[in-house]
Amino acid sequence: MKLAALFPGIGYTCDKPLMYYAGKLAAQAGCTVVPVNYGGFPRGVKGDAEKMRRAFEIACEQSDKLLADIDWRAYTDIVFIGKSIGTAVAARYARMRGIPARLVLLTPLLETFDYTDGHAIAFHGTADPWAATDGIALACARQGIPLKLTEGANHSLETGDVTMDLKTLTETMEAVRRFLSGV
Repeated sequence: MKLAALFPGIGYTCDKPLMYYAGKLAAQAGCTVVPVNYGGFPRGVKGDAEKMRRAFEIACEQSDKLLADIDWRAYTDIVFIGKSIGTAVAARYARMRGIPARLVLLTPLLETFDYTDGHAIAFHGTADPWAATDGIALACARQGIPLKLTEGANHSLETGDVTMDLKTLTETMEAVRRFLSGV
């Protein structure tokens, strides 16, 4: 049995393109898909370390409750798909519970890599105001995590050019599909 848990961002919920299609691909790959719909974050998190720390704590506490009834030992393949702060929450959750989850890191925060062990793939836009490209690239290189960079893309992997953004979404989801299938 396979399971994929979706850990969204603060404003980037499971119904936004990256998370929505990653979830659809996980279901297509035979995974039971579990959206971890946490919320109630403070406003104005960006650029405020204390509010970001509090948002992370809120997401972690709510994840504990939302996932409490899952028997992780029943699954032979577990994938955690995270977006932004959800990448850090997913990685921490897996580490703290000893869950052998593979991680899809959609626009991860640098703090995510405090909890990862290399069993991941990461996607980052070079114009992401939430995480510096150099730091993300270095963290991925240190852990052997494949990093897919999108030139000029923001925290949603978008550039403002719709045609380019659709191409990026397609390429990103193809990489996610391969990762889910173990290729």
